[in-house]
Amino acid sequence: MTRTARPLAGWFPALAAPVPGRPRLICFSYAGGGPSVYHAWARHLGEHVQVVPVLLPGRGTRLRESPYTAMRPLVDDVATAIADCALAADYALFGHSMGALVAYEVGCELRRRGAGEPRHLFVAGSRAPHQYGDPAAPLLPDDDLRRAVRDLGGLGTDEEIGDAYLTRRLPALRADLDICRTYRWTPRPPLSCPVTAYGASDDPLASPTQVDAWRDYTAGSFLRRRLTGGHFFHLGPAQGALLADLRREVDRLATAAPA
Repeated sequence: MTRTARPLAGWFPALAAPVPGRPRLICFSYAGGGPSVYHAWARHLGEHVQVVPVLLPGRGTRLRESPYTAMRPLVDDVATAIADCALAADYALFGHSMGALVAYEVGCELRRRGAGEPRHLFVAGSRAPHQYGDPAAPLLPDDDLRRAVRDLGGLGTDEEIGDAYLTRRLPALRADLDICRTYRWTPRPPLSCPVTAYGASDDPLASPTQVDAWRDYTAGSFLRRRLTGGHFFHLGPAQGALLADLRREVDRLATAAPA
């Protein structure tokens, strides 16, 4: 069955004109999340990188589009959008939780197409790809799903506002969780770019051992950074430490010529 073409312009709502010598940092959010998480990152990461958040269907200005429920069509369409928008010439990838899994798959797909690997892959709050996928996992009722997100700290400090926000995002969240539930890792050569994996001390979804397993997904250097907090550590007090470390890494990208 032929898929309906997705609007190209919708993927990167904050896309600006390229700046010579400045790589793009393409950012993917957690399940149910949107690009607003990364709106403030540009001013924190300095002048050496352009932050490009990705907007998936089913949220924000794409609310009326049906969200993806499987990894393969999502990755195919994101990779096409990146290539068609000329973002694959000099880029790095960042993803949190499910976003890390999508970022990895997109990097592999762009490599397969000959469009070029990322110069760096940053993953946060995520186990390694081969540890995803459990089709037998139960589908939680709405109330149980809200409770699970609340327990993870995903509703923020004002739970009333957070719960209203989550209610609007439930269809996208369920679709994203289905992507993770049905995902099957395909063995392939590791990426040649460096990988930096960020994990949090109290994250129940990505243990230190699970985060360390990203080491096998690169033939380049591997860095493991441990921060404080739970699964959404990048939204809490640890955000400053995360951004400071990211800035050091993207500064190195800007001062080193692309391969």
